[in-house]
Amino acid sequence: MTTTSSYESLSHSKWVCKYHVVFVPKFRRKILYGKIRAYLGPVFHELAAQRECKILEGHMVQDHVHMMISIPPKYSVSEVIGYIKEEKCDSSSKAI
Repeated sequence: MTTTSSYESLSHSKWVCKYHVVFVPKFRRKILYGKIRAYLGPVFHELAAQRECKILEGHMVQDHVHMMISIPPKYSVSEVIGYIKEEKCDSSSKAI
C-alpha cells in the first residue's frame, strides 16, 4: 500500500509508476564486469534524470541488468528505455 506522501504529481494528476526492467546485451555477452560496470551505473542515473525518471534500484550481473525505475505517465516505458539503451551505447563506445 502506498501512502499519499509517496505519490509524485504532475499538473493535474498524482501517480506512482514503477517498472522492473531487464536489459540483456546482444547474445548475452559477459561484458558487464570490470571497468564498464563502474562506468554504466552513473550513466544510467544521468540518462534517466534527463527524462524525469528515477532509478530506484538496480543490479548488474555479468550478462544482464535489473533496474527498478519510476517513469512519469507522460512518457511511455518503451520511449524511456529506448532512450537509455541508445544513449548508453553511444556514451560507452566513446568512453571505451
